[in-house]
Amino acid sequence: MWQATRRKVGWAQLWGHPAFRGEIGSLDEWHEGMLQGEGWEAAIVKICVLASGSSGNATFLAAGRTRILVDAGLSLKELTRRLAAIGEDPAKLDAVLVSHEHSDHVSGLRVLVSRHAVPVFLTHKTAPLIDWGEANPAVETFQAGSRFCVGDIDVASFTVPHDAADPVAFAFRAEGVRIGLVTDLGYLPESVKYQMQGTDFLILESNHDLEMLKVGPYPWAVKQRVMSRNGHLSNDVVSEFIREEMDSCTATLVLGHISENNNHPELVRLAASQALAARSLRTRLVIAEPRLSTEVFEL
Repeated sequence: MWQATRRKVGWAQLWGHPAFRGEIGSLDEWHEGMLQGEGWEAAIVKICVLASGSSGNATFLAAGRTRILVDAGLSLKELTRRLAAIGEDPAKLDAVLVSHEHSDHVSGLRVLVSRHAVPVFLTHKTAPLIDWGEANPAVETFQAGSRFCVGDIDVASFTVPHDAADPVAFAFRAEGVRIGLVTDLGYLPESVKYQMQGTDFLILESNHDLEMLKVGPYPWAVKQRVMSRNGHLSNDVVSEFIREEMDSCTATLVLGHISENNNHPELVRLAASQALAARSLRTRLVIAEPRLSTEVFEL
């Protein structure tokens, strides 16, 4: 579903309008044109899941003049290639937000900030765990659960249950649109469900199929970790959330962080589609396949 909000032009632009200068028409004519949409510009929020899964995670978000990257789990070469494919450049990033310190979320971070002067935002407890090497980036730390702004984008962080030092997920608001990015968590506590309320666009993990995980190649200790309350969400848990509690205002649902060994995109699609149908929701369902970027969403 495509949505757009609209933003009024600034007073400096209004003062320069010919109607204000008396060159053409009247203020009544100008007002009529404004009501018909003249003198307004579309306010677009762009999102692309560049990578989602154990091989690497990175999500691009742009609004107004601000461009941010959430997690940097791709090599700089691959990140640059994927950004270029959507008309973007890592040199123009305004910030990198880090959800937690696991390698599939930060493996490309050191090289990225060594090559480009991009500020990094991460929690007080996560920052000391990042190996910066010889890089000396601008680091902004925050308390998990706090809110802050990066340019034109409002950011709300919130704690998620995962086996990392201080893992967080994010909710963003820009141009009147609310976006949730919630991955790497073992279950859905009420606090996380609360943060997902009112999201127009939601990225949520659907990591594994329980039966595939149980008979899959992982050692039993790893299987227990994945299934634990500090592991990852199963298709069943996600489907139950969609069927019982997902906000009906969510126009687009992107399911990602899909295991390549213990899940399949079509299993994710089937389970989620059935859950949506059970509620007669018209939410658009998109599957972020491992190792592939999604389309660019414009909201």
